[in-house]
Formats: sequence, structure tokens, C-alpha cells
Amino acid sequence: MIGWTLKRGGSVAPDERLPWPQTAALGVQHVFAMFGSTVLAPALMGFDANAAILFSGIGTILFFLVVGGRIPSYLGSSFSFIAVVIAATGYAGHGPNANIAVALGGIFAAGLLYAVIGAIVMLAGYGWVERLMPPVVTGAVVAVIGLNLAPVAIRDLGASSFDSAVGLATALATGLVAVYAPGVLRRLPVLLGAVLGYVLFALAANGLGLGRPIDFGPIAAAPWIGLPHFSAPVFHAQAITLIAPVAVVLVAENLGHVKAVAAMTGRDLDPYLGRAFLGDGVATMIAASGGGTGVTTYAENIGVMAVTRIYSTLVFLVAAAVAVLVGFSPKFGALVASIPPAVLGGMSIVLFGLIAATGARIWVENRVDFARSRNLLTAAIALTLGAGDLVLRLAGFGIGGIGTATLAAIVCYQLFRGDDGAAADRPVPGAPFVGTAAADAGAGAHPAPPGAETRSGTARGSDAAL
Repeated sequence: MIGWTLKRGGSVAPDERLPWPQTAALGVQHVFAMFGSTVLAPALMGFDANAAILFSGIGTILFFLVVGGRIPSYLGSSFSFIAVVIAATGYAGHGPNANIAVALGGIFAAGLLYAVIGAIVMLAGYGWVERLMPPVVTGAVVAVIGLNLAPVAIRDLGASSFDSAVGLATALATGLVAVYAPGVLRRLPVLLGAVLGYVLFALAANGLGLGRPIDFGPIAAAPWIGLPHFSAPVFHAQAITLIAPVAVVLVAENLGHVKAVAAMTGRDLDPYLGRAFLGDGVATMIAASGGGTGVTTYAENIGVMAVTRIYSTLVFLVAAAVAVLVGFSPKFGALVASIPPAVLGGMSIVLFGLIAATGARIWVENRVDFARSRNLLTAAIALTLGAGDLVLRLAGFGIGGIGTATLAAIVCYQLFRGDDGAAADRPVPGAPFVGTAAADAGAGAHPAPPGAETRSGTARGSDAAL
């Protein structure tokens, strides 16, 4: 296990730390960076926000232990699960998800598959992962997530003209914060955009009577301290076949994140890649066991490290501890539950669109050559299957659009060799890492610092290039 050497200034390595007051402050900053996306994902799936925050903290601690404190990362709610959870549970988009137990069973299975992949990588090495999922495949999968989720965002804006107006205003406010806000505020567009949208809705609906008012009663009645709403998983084969393939997306996502952190810190983290997969998979299983969302490493927090040049893994233990404490505040959960669907829809427009756009950015940054039929057809087939949400039924089981598109992208890339040759489609040496999108959403993508280059990049449902 890693130990930390005290350092009082400059760039701080993973095995170094700042004095405790600065370490604590940086830990809180990382909580703010992941907060918007980690809360929005459960809200869109009908999960308990307190449980999601709690298990994000627990998952981050577990990840730290599995990787031996070598990889500075925060694990938050993954947006890759949203579409398949909605499909598996029939969630209507408002209030608690009545079929959350079924969703948790599928998420647990995805975590188990993810952990198994991690164990295989630990035994056999990671080269096969990069060969199986080069940039043309990961870019297509990431873009599919955003396109597949688009109807969810539009649905939340369709209740009335008032809802549409507030949702669009929320999306605009998020963009304005990302572009024009000063200093650290620019790194919190999802959180601040949601706050601005919430305030606008309250003023217009509660104050002017233009829409259905927000009920603040449950917020006032909720205690400051209490237990989250825990739920146990129920394992249904149909839900498992829909949700478990998301593990492949998480592998691609985590691979890009580890490469980015390695480039920023100047450390060789490839030997810990299998551990990173295993830790993320175990954290997802633990979260699913108690009512939390599936988790993934967050690009928002990688962006914070890129700006601060503070990579101390101790900072992430502090952030995790703060998240656990917040998880035990029912008043916080009641506040999240009161967010109007119109505001959620506005945030979703930005986040899901960024996911799709980040898929294209992965292609651009890695210089994927679409003059080659192998690349063009792989992307074309995957995008259409995912955007159309084709459910592939095998032996009575169904795999949702994201899983179908992911499987198609992997298979097509390996089949469409032709005259192009595998060597023509490898990532371009020196191509910069592309941050994930969130929706996995949040603080916006942040370019890696000079010299921070890696072969692969991917997106998480929330951290695209805001």
C-alpha cells in the first residue's frame, strides 16, 4: 500500500501529500466536481440520490484499496447504465423506480463481468483490450450512448410549453457557465446549471403560477441525518442480458482514464490496469447490492487534477469520506427528489449531447481514417443500431440498443479487415487523450497538460467537452 511524503507546493505526485488543511480543501473540491453528475444519474433512473452518493464514496475507497493507492481516481454514477435501466424497468421518469431491484440485479451482473475482465487482464496483460477496442470502436460506443439516451431528455421537456422553455433555459445556462464563469466556477457547469434552472423554475412556477409549483414540504420535513433508502437486487435473466453488456463500455472508459492519469503523472500505470478494472467492477457490485448506481472513474475529477497538478491519492480518500457523510443526509435526498423534470431534461440535453459529440471527438483526436471501409462501416452500423435502439433477442433474451451496438462495433471491426490491414487502424502515436462525457455528467472535459498523451480515450456519460 502506498505511503505519502509531505510536500508543501508545486506538482504533487500520487505518493505525496499537501498539509492537511489543503488536502481537506482539495478533497471537498473533488466532491463538487463529481457532484452534479453523480446526483443526476440516479435522478434519471429513479434511484435514491443519497444511496448513489454514499456508494460512490464507498466505491472510491474500495478502488483505492484494490489498486494499492497507485491511481488517483474518483468513482461516480455511470451514465452508461441509464438507457438499459430504463428499458429493463420501464421507468416513466418521475419519482422512485418501482422496479429498482430488477435494475440492481442487472447492474450487479455488469459489475461481476467487469471484475472478471479485470482478473483476466491481471493474468494475461492488457494488450488484447486495446486491440479489441481501438478508437474507432470506443468512439462509436460512446456516441451511441448519447444518441440512445436522447429520447429520455426530450421526453422530460414535452409536458408543456413552460417545461420546454425552462428546460432549454437550463441547457443554455449550463453552456454559459461553462464558457463565461470565472475561475473554479467554470468547472462546475452541471451543478450550477441545475441550480440556475431550479431557481428559474421556482420563481416562474411557485412565484408567478406559470407551472406546477415545487413542493418544498418534503425538504422541510426530512431530517438532516438518517439512513439512505437501501434496496436489494433481484436477478432476472432479461434484465441481466440488457444491462450486463455495459461492462464492455466501462472497460473502454476506464482504459482511457488510466492512460490519461498515467500521462499526467508521468507514471507507468499499465501494470495496474487489471486492478483498476477489478476495483471498478467490485465497487459496482457493492453499489448494486445496496441500491446504488453502477460506478465508473470520473473524467471531471481527472480534469481537476489537470488544472491543479495535485495527484495525491490521499485527496480522493478525503473526497470519498465527505461523500459518505453526505449520503447520510435525507434532507439532501429530498432536495434532489424535488428537482422538476423540466430541469432534468435541460441538463440531459447538454449531457447526452456531449456524450455523442465526444464519441466523434475520440475519432478526431485519434485521427481515425474514415476513408477506410473498415472504420466507416464499423461506425455506421454501430451508430444506426444504437440510435434506433435495436433489441437483439437471442434464445428468448434481449440485449438493448447500447449492448447491440457495442457488440456490433467489436465484431465488425474484427471482420472487416479486407485490404486495410489491422495496422492501418491502430491509434496514431502521440494522439491526445479525449476526456469522457457525462452524463458518465459534470465539470467538462479538460485537455491534458503538455506532454499528456495517450493512445486511447473514451467517454462516460457526463464529462464531455464543456
